[in-house]
Amino acid sequence: MGRTRIEPTLAGNGQVTDDDPARPHYPQPHLALVPEPGVDAASVGGAGGAGTAPDGKPPKRRRHIKPALVLLLLMLVSLFAWWLVQETRSSSMQAHFFTSLAKKISYKVEPGPSNAIRFPSDSPYDERLGYANLPEYLAKLKSHDYEIVAQARLSPKAIELADMGLFATYREKTKVGLAIYDFKQQPLFSARFPERVYDGFDTAPLLLVKSLLFIENRELLDSTYPKRNPAVEWDRFSKAVFDKSLHVFTGDDRRSAGGSTLATQIEKYRHSPDGRTSSLSDKMRQMVSATLRAYQGGEDTTEARRRIVVDYINTVPLSAKMGYGEVNGIGDGMWVWYGRDFADFNGALKSSVDSAEAALAYKQALSLFIAQRRPAHYLGAGARDLEDLTNVHLRVLAQAGVITPQLRDLASQQKLHPASGTGVAPPVANSFTTRKASNAVRTHLAGLLGDARLYNVDRLDLTVASTLNAEAQKDVTERLRGLRDTNSATSAGLTGKGMLGNGNPANVVYSFTLIERGAEANYLRVQTDNYDQPLDINEGAKLDLGSTAKLRTLVTYMDIVDQLHQRYAPMSAADLKKVVVDPKDRMSQWGVEYFQGLKAGGDRTLAPMLEAAMERKYSGSPGEGFFTGGGLHHFGNFSKLDDSKILTVRQALRNSTNLVFVRLMRDVVRYYMFQLPGSSATLLADADDPRRAEYLARFADREGREFLGKFFNKYKGKSPADAEKVLLASFRPTPSRLAAAYRTIWPEGTQAQFGTFLNTNLVSAGEVPPERIARMYDMYAPANMSLADRGYVSSIHPLELWVVGYLRTHQKAGWKEVANASVKERQEVYSWLFNTHRKHAQDKRIAGLIEVEAFLKIHAQWKKMGYPFDSLVPSYATTLGASADRPAALAEMMGIIVNGGLRKPVQRIDSLHFAKGTPYETLVKHAKADKFEQVIAPDVARVVAGEIRGVVSDGTAKRVKSAFVAADGSIIAVGGKTGTGDQRFDVYGGGGRLIESRFVNRSATFVFNIGERFFGSMTAYVHGPDAEHYDFTSALPVQLLVVLAPSLMPMIDPEAAAKARIAAVEAAAAKAAAAALPVVAAAAKPGGDAAGPAAAKPAAAKPVATKPAAVKPAAVKPAPKIKEAGAKPAAARDDSASRPKPVAKKAPSPAAGDKPAKPLKPAPVAPRPQELF
Repeated sequence: MGRTRIEPTLAGNGQVTDDDPARPHYPQPHLALVPEPGVDAASVGGAGGAGTAPDGKPPKRRRHIKPALVLLLLMLVSLFAWWLVQETRSSSMQAHFFTSLAKKISYKVEPGPSNAIRFPSDSPYDERLGYANLPEYLAKLKSHDYEIVAQARLSPKAIELADMGLFATYREKTKVGLAIYDFKQQPLFSARFPERVYDGFDTAPLLLVKSLLFIENRELLDSTYPKRNPAVEWDRFSKAVFDKSLHVFTGDDRRSAGGSTLATQIEKYRHSPDGRTSSLSDKMRQMVSATLRAYQGGEDTTEARRRIVVDYINTVPLSAKMGYGEVNGIGDGMWVWYGRDFADFNGALKSSVDSAEAALAYKQALSLFIAQRRPAHYLGAGARDLEDLTNVHLRVLAQAGVITPQLRDLASQQKLHPASGTGVAPPVANSFTTRKASNAVRTHLAGLLGDARLYNVDRLDLTVASTLNAEAQKDVTERLRGLRDTNSATSAGLTGKGMLGNGNPANVVYSFTLIERGAEANYLRVQTDNYDQPLDINEGAKLDLGSTAKLRTLVTYMDIVDQLHQRYAPMSAADLKKVVVDPKDRMSQWGVEYFQGLKAGGDRTLAPMLEAAMERKYSGSPGEGFFTGGGLHHFGNFSKLDDSKILTVRQALRNSTNLVFVRLMRDVVRYYMFQLPGSSATLLADADDPRRAEYLARFADREGREFLGKFFNKYKGKSPADAEKVLLASFRPTPSRLAAAYRTIWPEGTQAQFGTFLNTNLVSAGEVPPERIARMYDMYAPANMSLADRGYVSSIHPLELWVVGYLRTHQKAGWKEVANASVKERQEVYSWLFNTHRKHAQDKRIAGLIEVEAFLKIHAQWKKMGYPFDSLVPSYATTLGASADRPAALAEMMGIIVNGGLRKPVQRIDSLHFAKGTPYETLVKHAKADKFEQVIAPDVARVVAGEIRGVVSDGTAKRVKSAFVAADGSIIAVGGKTGTGDQRFDVYGGGGRLIESRFVNRSATFVFNIGERFFGSMTAYVHGPDAEHYDFTSALPVQLLVVLAPSLMPMIDPEAAAKARIAAVEAAAAKAAAAALPVVAAAAKPGGDAAGPAAAKPAAAKPVATKPAAVKPAAVKPAPKIKEAGAKPAAARDDSASRPKPVAKKAPSPAAGDKPAKPLKPAPVAPRPQELF
């Protein structure tokens, strides 16, 4: 039986019925009933009757879908599609959602460290500005006594999104860099990168904007939909997803066009790792972060989209170039890669681009937009590819009507040369001299942050409040630079005997440091020099500063007196008689005799003992030879008149008598050799003492371990090359010393390497012939000469040589390993002490070794006083400057004296403000110190301060005595110590005959204090063979301080400086009026006798109005006295130090000139630098 197709309808009761003949029939195949095999069609359903199943049960009902539902579904799909299209265009719902979300993202800055802050991960933008490294920076600053005083707190939603991996939402900065201010909030340094940017959308050339949008984001500025989401351009994004999927499916690895908008590109190159998109999650993170950033200002994104265009133009990464660094933004890119001035470039694009030059400028800018895809390639080896690709874009842009055919043709004819840019501008303002202060702060800052590259420091989003005084810094720097001119030097009184003489002023380097005492620290106010090179003479040079070392020696001497006082003052007369002192220990002997000589009930305090120590007498005779530094040395005085004198320590300090201080240093050295507990010298007194071997063995191990520890700390962490440099700086190089040192620290070195080492480190190349090299190589071999002997020959402690050699081959060795490995060497170093024969030779060698050990103890005391180097030359010549020094270190020592023996830190930076206006904002300030180290006793500091004032009042620095005058006319007391260094390399032949004398450098220094608050140093320096043409003495830096006094007075005494300025203005007015008088007088009385005096009388005010620096006029009465002192270089001579010249009493203002220095009131300490933020 065939199948019958029935098209039923649904009755109102839901049963299947036949269709009404009057109604149209619609096929409904899904409801067609197909009879089962063997079933009659009639049995399936009759006309108008309900069908029944064969078993008598009613058939199962099949549900039918209403056409209305289908229609509704279609309508819903269509409506959703329409809404989706509209949403992709208008972004209304996105705007509402993300704006609401963005309002929950906020931060605020509150006092103290934050527990609600998140720092970004490493990325180009966050790393360059320092945001990613902030936790590390803050940890390092904490170790340097800085503390967080305020920090940002993020809102809970901001923390939640940050933990989800989204980039922080805030108004990001475009032009950022380091800014340094002085303590009065005056700008000192500013670095902003990128350097050339557009301040707003309207300032960018329209042609540039249109070209960018056509290439990267054509719909971005469509004003039809003000709420549009700039992070997504859906058609491009969909195509990019499709292409990517297709490539993945087909295995095609060719690059496909991206779907990133400008907004997501900015997020990518700023915040994604390495500025790249490495996964789909990265892309989604960029899109969501860009969306939140766009809606943080509200639903209307018009301004946000315009800002995106400008931000992209200003910050697009364009690789890096040698000599400039990384390049960001079209402005910097045009300068670095094409050498095009930013203003000229903008002018060319904003006018009609109808010239070949303007067309080239446009093509260059267009090429940079294209090059950002692969900047390192296109702006490097792929320059030809960039040329071709740019020409293709020119044609496309012309076809689209973005540019004219004329511009296309003109630009196509021009050739690109990306490597022709100049790199970095060389403005005059970039001279090293004018940036000395900021460089000092930047270098110090780099040390605080642990980043040695100033390039990185300059790009941090950081504002620094320094302690410098910008006004004084500028004035002093300009004054020092001007003194390189002969006329300026002459007018400043820097020529003549004891000054520059016939030397060229342009070759003299002047460096100056001024520090102000504060309650919590010493504040650096001025630090500059006129050396137009990166080296900072104040802190970066190692100079022979001559007799300034006598001040360090004096402090050490007085510190020993303090030790003697502590040891012997509590003793009774009977106890003092029992004290056994070695006859050579004159210091201890004098200490015992001092207390034995006191009357019953006499003053046993420290102060009178210190005064008595200053009255101890020494011979100034140069006739004695001194065995020191491994040889016999002779010294001379600057003034021959001192040769036959017996001088007190006080007189020798004022006159700077060399031989007195050499003998004083000998007493200091012998004190440490003989008196300190455990000293090896006392163990050698009795050769027959049965305990000698036991003592010597104990001494060898204990002393060896002590010195070993010092040497380990000195060299640990240093590379072999750096350790070698430090070692070689500890002694004067001679062939034998170098040989002994090399064969110890490099025993496996070949003879050829040995010879190269010798001739490289000796002054004269090829000084040691090959034959002698061969002999010395064998002579100083470890197998042929003991470690102790090699130490003796090199004048270096043998254990120091051993440590350098051991650490060269065991760079990661710790203290325990070094101590265990040196047991044999510690005993070997002192093994020769056990031998009893040839005692005289042994004692001589013992004395040399013990002298080295004594200088180690002296160095420890000097180090506490701010000495900058890791060792002293073990010779009495150290008191004359043989161990070198630095001007800044001398200033720090003066600060200890001014602060009553307390060592306060020299503070250059008061606060650091990181990431201002960002969710990472952190303000760090220098923490207040709880206490300071008492380096020397207050009485010692007081006595030394008084003695160096005597150097100014009656000694070698008399010319600066009246340079600083307070507002009330009283003289501000000045103290200090002068020093002259004349470093030469002398070669002697047989019989002591001088063969060669080569000039190395000449220096003169004055370390000073002004009143109770200010102190510093002034140095003049000539380097190299030119030093032969100069014979200046310390009178030069003293006169320089006189010259700088007017520039310093506004800081030292503002009231006095203000009066001086008023007087200068009045003097200038009087001078102008005087200039007109002779004309009138000549007309009234031609040829009359009275006319001459009348005309000349006003002119007499001229020299008064132009005292030393044309700032101290007649209002400052002592000024004429300064001028007289400045005109007499002989006043600086040592032989005149104790005899004030009678001419000084003939000053025009005797009342002021003869007035003694007014007792100073307790000076107010320097206030903390003003709050900058």
